[in-house]
Amino acid sequence: MNHQPKNRISRKGLTVWRLYGMIETAVVAVLLAGVGTLTYFFEWPNWIYAAAGGVLLLFAFLFIYLFPKIRWERWRYEVRDQEIELQHGLFIVKRTLVPMVRVQHVDTEQGPILRKYDLSEISISTAATTHTIPALITEEADELRSRISVLARVAEDDV
Repeated sequence: MNHQPKNRISRKGLTVWRLYGMIETAVVAVLLAGVGTLTYFFEWPNWIYAAAGGVLLLFAFLFIYLFPKIRWERWRYEVRDQEIELQHGLFIVKRTLVPMVRVQHVDTEQGPILRKYDLSEISISTAATTHTIPALITEEADELRSRISVLARVAEDDV
């Protein structure tokens, strides 16, 4: 089990995660602007502006550039006849095996940002939990959903 799953998610997923990082950074910028407004009314020291700017730059670097890149590089999956293997993580890499006999249903989801980039994500539900494969090309996600559905039915018939 030393080998990694062979399939990667779409490179467009990196772009989408960076876009999410930009949105999060904009929210943090608005919050820091609120702190800046408080410093004006309460006459706090000016170094708080510099600290807020530094926090914003660090946040932007981490959430727009670094974290999406690491996340994309580590996300892998493989669908086999008897199981689905998922590998993902930012600081801690998590590897999960989902037996086909445990799969109850498979869904594809697509929000407005994913739709713009022609991406979908697959949700694989078992009795205990739901596993997600993000940022797949929509056509590939539909084919994979169908394949998992067929394999899960076959695995259930064999039991």
